[in-house]
Amino acid sequence: MNSTDLDFDEMREKALRQLRSGESLYGKDGAFAPLLKRFLEAALEAEMDSHLDEVERSGGNRRNGKSSKHVRTSDGTIELDTPRDRRSNFEPQLVKKRETILADSLEKKIIGMYGLGMSLRDISSHIKEMYDTDISHATLSAITDRVIPEVKEWQSRPLDRLYTIVWMDAMHYKVKEDHRMVSRAVYNILGIDRNGHKELLGMYVSESEGANFWLGVLTDLQNRGVKDILIACIDNLKGFPEAIAGVFPDTEVQTCVIHQIRNSLKYVASKDQKEFMKDLKPVYQADTLDQAELCMDKLEEKWGGKYQVVIESWRRNWERLTTYFRYDKSIRKLIYTTNTIEGFHRQVRKVTKTKGAFTSDMALLKLIYLAQRNIKKKWTMPLANWGVTAQRLSIWFPGRMVLDLA
Repeated sequence: MNSTDLDFDEMREKALRQLRSGESLYGKDGAFAPLLKRFLEAALEAEMDSHLDEVERSGGNRRNGKSSKHVRTSDGTIELDTPRDRRSNFEPQLVKKRETILADSLEKKIIGMYGLGMSLRDISSHIKEMYDTDISHATLSAITDRVIPEVKEWQSRPLDRLYTIVWMDAMHYKVKEDHRMVSRAVYNILGIDRNGHKELLGMYVSESEGANFWLGVLTDLQNRGVKDILIACIDNLKGFPEAIAGVFPDTEVQTCVIHQIRNSLKYVASKDQKEFMKDLKPVYQADTLDQAELCMDKLEEKWGGKYQVVIESWRRNWERLTTYFRYDKSIRKLIYTTNTIEGFHRQVRKVTKTKGAFTSDMALLKLIYLAQRNIKKKWTMPLANWGVTAQRLSIWFPGRMVLDLA
């Protein structure tokens, strides 16, 4: 029996013992660690042989011993003997210089856990428990930062020419800036393409909203290829109507009715809220705009004296609050509230809730991007009954919503 057979038998017996005892096969004492070490070192030796070609050797370059380094992998931490050359111009590709974590093994797991909302402390503990290797918070942060180029590329990616419906709403977070906490709003834009599929078009961070901010957002969408939006659903965003009129003048704007109701009830005495809502429901649940206007007149006649500010708010926003009456109930259900994007936000908050404050705007965007990357995996099918909805949109928006019937 040769030494190789002996090594294999010893490794097999060790693996069986660790399996029976419930110990990890990986890590520095695991039975499989020597196999990975051998493979990596053999590959590095092969890379050195390839590097020291005839040109290198004719120039006097030779092997120059080995250096030792510790490399963290999903199979634990291993010590590698890396070959060196005299000129120090050997650049290994499998395990690069100064690389202490193998990118294709552990990094993807770390980024995946971070994208699910795990804190750096929890990730560090998990890696230690599963792989018997220690990774500092600074290293974990540096690994997750490698997503940043992907985030920037995603933010500037080309978009479709037409989106049938878009929802715009904000999420609010705390970000550290100049050694103090500041509030940030992340405005997400969720759209439905002509085939009925959801897509997050963009994320935009701002301290405040206004016409200039929205003009910049809409211009960005336009520069990335969007030429037309049929219906935009918003939460009474300041400056948005003026901005969209300048960039997408044909877009119908629907203000969220549910947000209007919530804001109204803030100014109605608790003892009157139940009765007020009973009288308000016929307004926004009417079958036609004419019926809604008649019910609004009755509401004002009964409550206008006591809650004049509330009634005036409905009158002032009436045109954009009632856009949905132009369409049938299938479209109304989609556009009279921002429930679609609020549902997306609830999923994002499950991931971001573990963070008290973010170190920067990019740290905030990075985590929301990773969250949406997981969420969109479920957006494989078009909205329910989209075929019928698309036909009706093509009638309401002739020449803009064109069906592909080829």
